This record gives sequence, C-alpha cells and structure tokens, in this order.
Amino acid sequence: MAEHPWLSIVGLGEDGPDGLPPASRAALEAAEIVMGAPRHLALLPDLAAERIAWPVPFADGLPILQALRGRPVAVLASGDPFWFGAGAVIARHFAPGEWHALPAPSTFSLAAARLGWALETTACLGLHAAPLARLRPHLAPGARALVLVRDGAAVGDLARWLSAQGFGESTLWVMEALGGPRERLRRASAGTLDPGDIAHPVCVGLEVAGTGATVPAASGWPDALFAHDGQITKRPVRALALSALAPRPGEHLWDIGGGSGSVSIEWLGCHPAMQATAIEADPARVARIRANADALGADRLRVVEGRAPEALDDLAPPQAVFIGGGLSEALLSDLWVRLAPGTRLVAHAVTLESEALLARWHGAEGGSLLRIDLAEAQPLGRKRGWRAAYPVVQWSVTR
Repeated sequence: MAEHPWLSIVGLGEDGPDGLPPASRAALEAAEIVMGAPRHLALLPDLAAERIAWPVPFADGLPILQALRGRPVAVLASGDPFWFGAGAVIARHFAPGEWHALPAPSTFSLAAARLGWALETTACLGLHAAPLARLRPHLAPGARALVLVRDGAAVGDLARWLSAQGFGESTLWVMEALGGPRERLRRASAGTLDPGDIAHPVCVGLEVAGTGATVPAASGWPDALFAHDGQITKRPVRALALSALAPRPGEHLWDIGGGSGSVSIEWLGCHPAMQATAIEADPARVARIRANADALGADRLRVVEGRAPEALDDLAPPQAVFIGGGLSEALLSDLWVRLAPGTRLVAHAVTLESEALLARWHGAEGGSLLRIDLAEAQPLGRKRGWRAAYPVVQWSVTR
C-alpha cells in the first residue's frame, strides 16, 4: 500500500468536529477537496477545502470521485464507513493503495451503548434501501435487532410491517441523531408508535414480542411459510435435501424446477453471503417464487423463467445444484459436462421412470442413493392410521 494514499474515507458522527480523532482531523486539513452528503458537510462548517456535495443516487458520485484521482481528497461517511456505509462501495472502485479509511464509532455501537445491549448477540441490519422483510428471519420472541432506516416515515412503515407479521407487541426504541446535540431516544410498542416527528438520521432498537410465525434456525421450515400450488419440496424432504446440498457461506445454488422456491429460499437463509438462482418454466410459479422470496427476506434470490438446460447458459456457475423438477437424461448429461469438478448435485425422483434414471446414474457415477419413505398419522374413522406419501429417491453426488 502507498505511504500516502490520495483518498481518505473519514467516518463522521453527529457531534461533528468535536468527535474527530487527530488522524481524521489531519486528513481533512490536508484535503484539497472534501466530498460528502450535504448533512455531513454542514457538520463541518470551518473546512478550508473545496466542498462537493455527493449526489443522489449514490452511484452518480463515483465518476466525480474518479475524476479527482491523484488529488488530496477526503470523503465523509457516517460513523464506520464499512458497516452498512459507503466505504465498501468506494473501495470496490479504487485500488487498495489509493485510499485509507478512518472510521468513527458506528451507529450500532452508539445504539448498543445507549440500550446496554451486547452487539455480538444483536442482529444489525441496514435497511436504508433494502426491504423490511430482510428482518423476517430474525423475528422470534425475545430476539433483539438494531435497524438503520431511511427516515421517520420508514420507522412508521417498520412498525406497521411488524404488526402485520403478528409482532405488534414488539418494543421499539427510536434513536435519533445518536451522539450529537439533537440526540433523542423514545420507546413505544410497534402497535402504538406515533412516527409523526421522527428526525433523520434514525436507528431503531427492536425487542421482538408477539405471536407471529417464527422462521426456524434449522433446515426444514414449515410448509405454511410458503405459498404454493402443491409443487413444493415438503418440510422433512427439504431438510434432507439441504443436508445433502451442504451449504457453505458464499456459495451459489442452482434450484432447477423451483416450484415454490422453498429450497433456494432456505439456502439463502443459511448465511447472508449465500447466492441462489431458481429456474422455473411455469410463469405462475415464477411469480409465486418471487412473492415467497420477498415475504421471507430472500430478495437476493434470482428467478429465471425458462426450462433447463437451455435456461442455464448465462448463469454464474454454482457450487451446488438441486433438481426438484424437470429431471431427465438430457438434463443430467448436460450438467455433467457443464458443471465444474467439485460441484455438489442433489436430484429428487418420485416416478418409477425418474427413479430408474437416478439408479443408472448412481451406478455409473457413484455418490449416495437414498429412498425416503414417509408416513403421517391421519384420522381413520374414530381412530388413527398411517397415510403414506409417495416415496422420494434422492441421489447426491460430487461432480
């Protein structure tokens, strides 16, 4: 890394210059140009440098910054620039030797300090431009979260959304302008919150309470969480499928014959860095997959309308593939050529013909062949009996 990068990314709090450490002050004093949101620039009224207001949308400011390459420039960001801040976006567009960062305490740190919450056990989410449903997997009675939102209106949206999910009893701590002279903290339930005069910037502390459905931390989410037309990998079988797929952080899944999207949505729920693409030929099911993903906080899911293998041509390569529908000799042959060595493949069969197909491929390529027979207790007259589901044959193999 260069000794003196031309670009400084300076974290700034609501206390303005009073909260800046010596290194951050020195970077601002040495800068010929300071870029930042108008709110940040207003916190530093005595700057001698030329000021450039960062435009909206944020991406429009990157070409301006790139045109200043080589001149002493400081960019202002809220708190810690690399925790739901501008730092990571800026760093992607410049070489490591061009910039250095000088973070300030994050809003999450300030909020935890006000509430006395342990950050390591508190979910921290930035929902400035992300859907509120990203909170959905975190909604369990007693759970805590710190959420950054766009403005006061978004706090009202959050309260109404929580109530609609069955968690209107949750306690909200609304924290405005933390760390500065305008700081204010108020407490209310989601069901009774009045968002009328909430000022930006704002963070919400959330302690979950209510009777809404909770998303399990283990594989095999309840079928009732997913809208479907009967084409769904049922909960026990889905748990076995995900176990065989063996998700690892950051990996990409192809979910072929997505149906309701249950497998790919659960895959994404395993870790925030997971990626998934669901491939589905039926337009109504494509719409249903998207709706399920939106409702369950899996907006990262890419949904492709089309039939495999043709629909696979332009997709990023996967580390795991699940075939829940559309199984055929042609598809397996295509995948065996297309997939990189080390890719994990899991396929399910419910018909005699597709079962025979998997048996042949297992004999030729190895892996594990598992027959899953499930029966559920159901009323039988005045007593109960076992109602068997169609058996499912699962072939799992590493290419």
